[in-house]
Amino acid sequence: MFEEYEKKKKKQIASMRSIKDYAMGLIILLLGLFFFFRSKLGDNPINEKLGEPDMLEKIFGGLCLLYGSWRIYRGYQKKYFN
Repeated sequence: MFEEYEKKKKKQIASMRSIKDYAMGLIILLLGLFFFFRSKLGDNPINEKLGEPDMLEKIFGGLCLLYGSWRIYRGYQKKYFN
């Protein structure tokens, strides 16, 4: 009975961590898309205040895209207790 409880608890923890990884991955992915493609958004108040993105912002956007994708993949994989 104790083993069954531990197995159920690990499954619940894995599900919650997976949901957290999906959510954080999506937020980071969207942030990366914003930084990477901000110049393509058109004329809006954000572009007028911030100007054109420089190379550092594009590199940061690319890193956010990679890290967000990895977080989503990690949530899909669900290998937390190996």
